[in-house]
Amino acid sequence: MTDFLVYDVFTETAFGGNQLAVIPDATTLPEDDLQRIAREFNFSETTFVYPATNPGNTAKVRIFTPTMEIPFAGHPTIGTALALRDLGHQGEMVLELGIGPIPCSFAGNIASFTTRQPLERIATPDIDLVAQCLNLPLASIHTDPHPPIQASLGLPFVIVALTDKAALAAITPAIDAMRKGAARYPAGTDFALYAYVQDGDVVHARMFAPLDNIPEDPATGSAAATLCALLTEIGGADLNLTIHQGVEMGRPSRIIAATTMGAPVAVKISGQAIRTMAGKLTLP
Repeated sequence: MTDFLVYDVFTETAFGGNQLAVIPDATTLPEDDLQRIAREFNFSETTFVYPATNPGNTAKVRIFTPTMEIPFAGHPTIGTALALRDLGHQGEMVLELGIGPIPCSFAGNIASFTTRQPLERIATPDIDLVAQCLNLPLASIHTDPHPPIQASLGLPFVIVALTDKAALAAITPAIDAMRKGAARYPAGTDFALYAYVQDGDVVHARMFAPLDNIPEDPATGSAAATLCALLTEIGGADLNLTIHQGVEMGRPSRIIAATTMGAPVAVKISGQAIRTMAGKLTLP
């Protein structure tokens, strides 16, 4: 039998934030079972922890959604780091992810990771199609900050600025339109949409990836990091943002983000997590 832990990430309150299953020692699990286990939990992500492959690093972490393995994601990085600390790891750590080593640090109950991946601008999707995907009128898309853009720091999202929180709350994704988007703008995820409204240093956001079996995500650290890198490049200045997500789902989340100008931009993502469950996999 193999132990597992469940954390709610980017929250300090149980049953908020984004759920994460962590397998802290996956060394005995058959490769063919990893995707099945992630599908069984059916959270947006599940992590499988292995010994580090390079001396000095803490652990190798593989991340699976219900449908695929992905190289990077924010709440799995934060949640796994805090899980390993809860299991006795002392001090800072370096987690080996699919995009490379990611340093993690701690300040009380808050974990942080920093990524210096170059921002990849993949495409500028048709604005009419994006509006159709979100089931919003074209006038709700706010193009002054930037047009809708498909971008990535390791995991691609279509980043969409909206005019106000009423538009954000009104989103009801249109699956057929999203299928058109996935076909027209293929990337590592199936046209995942990250819509946001910015008010000074506060951002309200929602993320939808129904074609990857994630109807809505309550906290998406990788999308938050991509947004922050994009806004930093556009504005040419460091940013400090608080990002609220998951409110409409009843799972409120809070992501703290800070950027430092450079080539590439450094993005630091911080948040809390709380353990809600522990158990054992009883696989044949």
